[in-house]
Amino acid sequence: MKTTSVSSAGLSNALRYSQIRMQVDLVKGQKEMDTGRVADLGLALGARTAQSVTFARDLDRLKTIIDSNGLVASRLTATQDALSQLSDQAQTLLSSLMSNTSGDLTNTLTGNTGKATLQALTSILNTSVNGEFLFAGTNTDVKPIADFDAPGSPAKAAFDASFLAYFHFTPDDPAAATISAADMDTFLTTEIEPQFLGADWANWSNATDQPIVSRIALNETTETSVSANTSGVRKLAMAATMVSQLLAGNVSQEARQALVSRALTLVGESLSDLGQTRAQTGIAQQRVADANTRMNTQIDLFNRHVLDLEGVDPYEAANRVNDLVSHIQTSFALTARIQQLSLLNFLSP
Repeated sequence: MKTTSVSSAGLSNALRYSQIRMQVDLVKGQKEMDTGRVADLGLALGARTAQSVTFARDLDRLKTIIDSNGLVASRLTATQDALSQLSDQAQTLLSSLMSNTSGDLTNTLTGNTGKATLQALTSILNTSVNGEFLFAGTNTDVKPIADFDAPGSPAKAAFDASFLAYFHFTPDDPAAATISAADMDTFLTTEIEPQFLGADWANWSNATDQPIVSRIALNETTETSVSANTSGVRKLAMAATMVSQLLAGNVSQEARQALVSRALTLVGESLSDLGQTRAQTGIAQQRVADANTRMNTQIDLFNRHVLDLEGVDPYEAANRVNDLVSHIQTSFALTARIQQLSLLNFLSP
């Protein structure tokens, strides 16, 4: 017959190892109770772990795009506000020109309105959001429009040089009174129009024609910015510059009439073009909102699939944690009692 020795140290060690195991299980149980999901994904799912990892990856991608769309939506909203301000400025200039035509407004006041429009246009187009210029195209770190009235402005230098080269005198020269309507119309068409509607627009703009293209869904992209090089902006800049620089000079009355007539046409076309640009921006805003709605629906579906794979019964997890806590407390109590056992307590004095 074989006997096995029993000691208080052996019992204490056995209880200590049991406590360690229960404490590890308690950590897992508390994690499952807090998250509602299994603590050890690989152990619980086995071969289906890859499916869970794929769902998690797709969820992260969708959430990243939604976060990015928040910035895109902010940029589009700011762009819409700026385009609305440009339209208001164009409408103000249009009203001033029409009043000038009817004789209700002097050339000086109309010229001042053109100058104010030009300054407002420059300020609006140089608007930035989150450190990025709205109308710079892909050159978001470069101010898109140069100040026409700034010292050394290449745009103003080109404008003044073209007038002097064509007429051989300045707008303030008394000889400007000899300019005919036909001469003014030809000058505007051959000299001034290319500076705004042609390649010489580079004297004004540092923006790119290519707007920002953003990914707004896993399989969808859209243009999410407006360039300062759009036709509506160019035509408004041309009209405002013509009016501010030539209307209040010594130009003849018939030349002024030709100038105002061309400016009216340009501002009207600018309002139409700006309206179309605002509509396109609104479509982009709606596409971003629709994409977010679809992706949020996909996220809900993925979350349900992930919960089906990884989810645990919260009541069962809570009961398991409570049982482990109770067992650990009991184990600690027994360990304390065993550690107090000593053969000396049973020896006779």
